[in-house]
Amino acid sequence: MKKLIGLVALCVAVGMLVMLFMTNRFVGLILIVLLLLIGYNFFCCD
Repeated sequence: MKKLIGLVALCVAVGMLVMLFMTNRFVGLILIVLLLLIGYNFFCCD
């Protein structure tokens, strides 16, 4: 289950990266960093 949550968080972070170029950059950047950290921890760690 953790790997699935991690994969979803990474995919959402990629989507947020696309959003970064369209609208409010500061909020998008914060969400990208948080989701990348969560995704990495869930997907790569036991």
